[in-house]
Amino acid sequence: MPQNITVGSKAMVEQAEREVETLAIEDAIKLHGRDDVVLVDIRDPRELQRDGKVPGAFHCTRGMLEFWIDPQSPYHKPKFAEDKKFVFFCAGGMRSALAAQTAHHMGLKPVAHIRGGFGAWKKAGGPVEEGEGPKPKA
Repeated sequence: MPQNITVGSKAMVEQAEREVETLAIEDAIKLHGRDDVVLVDIRDPRELQRDGKVPGAFHCTRGMLEFWIDPQSPYHKPKFAEDKKFVFFCAGGMRSALAAQTAHHMGLKPVAHIRGGFGAWKKAGGPVEEGEGPKPKA
């Protein structure tokens, strides 16, 4: 019997954006380098290597987020215990909306995510440490 998916990813992202602050790229870039803000890059390591990264951003893959936030977890990272604003981003803004919502539900505050993600960041001229770029096809 085929599965009957009742809530799609688009609806989940839209719900997340109703619950957490969504930053325009111009506003997000202004936060770069501030001592009271942690930019949290939730992309996979391959994406960082290929596409580059935001200098100074804290990297936490989406798959470890809940474990790194939870102070009772053996994987907890002290960065998530700091009294700062946590601004999540991914490649395009969908995973980061869900990540910010999850962090918010767990009690991390304040949180936000960047509309358009790293792609919008690069396009808008935000600071970037370049990656290796896409690998040529054989």
